[in-house]
Amino acid sequence: MPETGSYGPEERAAVLERQRTLKMAKSAHAYVRGNTLQFYDWLDGLPRGTLPEGPPVWICGDCHLGNLGPLADAEGRVDIQIRDIDQTVVGNPTHDLVRLGLSLASAARGSDLPGVVTARMLEEMVRGYAQGLAGFKADGAPPEPDVVRTVRRRALGREWKHLARERLKDVEPSIPLGRKF
Repeated sequence: MPETGSYGPEERAAVLERQRTLKMAKSAHAYVRGNTLQFYDWLDGLPRGTLPEGPPVWICGDCHLGNLGPLADAEGRVDIQIRDIDQTVVGNPTHDLVRLGLSLASAARGSDLPGVVTARMLEEMVRGYAQGLAGFKADGAPPEPDVVRTVRRRALGREWKHLARERLKDVEPSIPLGRKF
């Protein structure tokens, strides 16, 4: 059960790190979700040429199963897309594919799905990604997606005061420690 209460910045960081570590220890899938930095350190340590090099495109940067879900467009059409884009960068699409593939495989293993189902899931993931890249022209920098541009513009204009106004209700500023925040 998560700890509750208010903590100062020093105590809060330690409590949140302990909760994160315990959550990751419960399953391989949670570990994959919670270790973005270690994942990219591992990728960075691989010799060049170990992974395929794709065209520089906008990648999620934290592409795992938990960051995929339904999104609707302006006309109300719903599609499964990446919902968490705070770590979006221009990079090698293989990095997103490896991370998402690891996440899918660990979730399938945790669900006791047969290996053939896991293989089909990974085949479909690669096929879908290839379809997404089919229209890409490698004549320079990739165009910035509208959703990335909008979120980036909003984020650049925000300060800590905006977050405080949205989240803090008391006169005395304290951020209570909850289950997810």
